[in-house]
Amino acid sequence: MRPAPAPQRVVVELAGLRRRLASMLYESLLLLGILALTFLVPYLFLGVGFGVTLPGWVLWLHVFGVLGAYFVWYWTRHGQTLAMQTWNLKLVRELDGLPPPPGVGWVRYALAWPSVLCFGLGLAWALIDRDRQFLHDRLAGTRIVFLPRKPAG
Repeated sequence: MRPAPAPQRVVVELAGLRRRLASMLYESLLLLGILALTFLVPYLFLGVGFGVTLPGWVLWLHVFGVLGAYFVWYWTRHGQTLAMQTWNLKLVRELDGLPPPPGVGWVRYALAWPSVLCFGLGLAWALIDRDRQFLHDRLAGTRIVFLPRKPAG
């Protein structure tokens, strides 16, 4: 009997900083549409139709939950959001190269908020990181990798 061959480890290229930042910019445009549909429409209906105004913390919690559901759903199912598909990027776990499970996705998402909102310090971390990874990726154990286009044929 022959021993089973060892599984081949796929070598991937970490995505460049410029490509990841361009993807984030494109993602922010897509998020405007998502927030318009899931945030503005319901609250305009409540405000104009019923004169109801919810406290600010409820609104922020709603934004956090809607955006979190969007990101975590895409990251855990395909490893790619819509913008990441456009820029040929994929989110994977550092250990095995698979898309992250929901728990890791939520951790990465929660860590990304202070990373981006604190004057972009978590993004600037990529300038000193040995692999040019954002701080929230380093802490969550994830990586964004580049998926080269497959040749047509």
